[in-house]
Amino acid sequence: MSTPSPFIGEIRRVEEQWIDYNGHFNMAYYAVLFDRAADEFLASLGMGAAYTAAARGTIFTLETHTSYVRELTAGDPVRIESRIIGHDHKRIHLVQQMFHARDGFLSCVMEAMLSHVNLEERRTAPFPPAVLSRIAAMAKLHAALPLPPQVGRVISLPRAK
Repeated sequence: MSTPSPFIGEIRRVEEQWIDYNGHFNMAYYAVLFDRAADEFLASLGMGAAYTAAARGTIFTLETHTSYVRELTAGDPVRIESRIIGHDHKRIHLVQQMFHARDGFLSCVMEAMLSHVNLEERRTAPFPPAVLSRIAAMAKLHAALPLPPQVGRVISLPRAK
């Protein structure tokens, strides 16, 4: 049996053009890095570009929630860990954590709900059995990992008394 661990994609770097006029790593590019890591993760489950071309199926994002923990700067190396925290016959509940790859600190956490889509109909559709089997196996491994505290958080202001 494999040791429980998140999926870790290739190390990437914060690009200079992603730094905005405030000298800040712009929030849009955190999403770019998470998206690239999600593509690698989905390919590891058999749902990469070749799958989409052959099966006319893909993944659409239904919802995300991002928690920014610590800022990154231009040139910083980034490691993203992706893991399944839930799934059914057509959806994956995913959490991704972005770390500074050299210094190890947590920078950002993104929680997402993904849906399998039939591109011919542009509608949600069940995963093919082989893909669902790989998702279930990975989810079983990931279930042994502790959840990041940011998972399930709700955005709100305290109600006035």
